[in-house]
Amino acid sequence: QVQLAVSGGGSVQAGGSLRLSCAASGRTFTGYMLAWFRQAPGKEREFVAGVSYYNEYGDSVKGRFTISRDNARNAVYLQMNSLKPEDSAVYFCAARPDSVTIFTTVSQWPYWSAGTQVTVSS
Repeated sequence: QVQLAVSGGGSVQAGGSLRLSCAASGRTFTGYMLAWFRQAPGKEREFVAGVSYYNEYGDSVKGRFTISRDNARNAVYLQMNSLKPEDSAVYFCAARPDSVTIFTTVSQWPYWSAGTQVTVSS
């Protein structure tokens, strides 16, 4: 079992930056892939970024967001730069056992953090 705790959300003006953090307990991240998802009001939860032995990003955040992991600290991070109002959403981190490719479908991820609100103003 993996328990995930997220932090780092907040409000920022367009063009600004935020760093989200997610820490795990119960198990180490070894053998797990990790991801960030987000969900805006009235919309489906969408894939933002994932990391296993490689990194993958949703099209809307490529070149602006960076996912990284620190297995020694059982943590995963999302550095968000050049934020846009359309990035406003509740952000979640997720974990699942390693697989060949990074899944972008919500149903494939069994472990989830609570959400943290990110609001980008124009």
